[in-house]
Amino acid sequence: MDRLEELKAKYQAVLAAIGKKSVRLDHLHVQDNKLFLQGAAPNQDIKNFIWNQIKAVDPGYSDLTCDLSIDASLPPPAETYQVKPGDSLWKIAQSFYGQGSLFQRIIEANPDKLKDANSVIHPGDVLKIPAV
Repeated sequence: MDRLEELKAKYQAVLAAIGKKSVRLDHLHVQDNKLFLQGAAPNQDIKNFIWNQIKAVDPGYSDLTCDLSIDASLPPPAETYQVKPGDSLWKIAQSFYGQGSLFQRIIEANPDKLKDANSVIHPGDVLKIPAV
């Protein structure tokens, strides 16, 4: 196994978190015998989350260089929600946003499943819930 593959395997949890948290990864290579990550996070909370993931893998991160900036133009990650019996888009929006009237955001985030306010949801459906 070459050094890049070895380090990617070690930091697999970090790379998975980068993918799930809408972090843009611009560079991923070995530099000075360290894994070099460079990119941008949508906000400071996500940047901190990625750093916490790095420290969970290796508190000293002696074999990693990470250069993350913040790019507020990046879309925040969407959560997912599995529909339960008795749910409606209004109830789901009320639960996530505190306002049922914001259900249109859920429709817009799920064009493959929902067309409009009359779309039917079923228990077991998995919906993307965009950040506010």
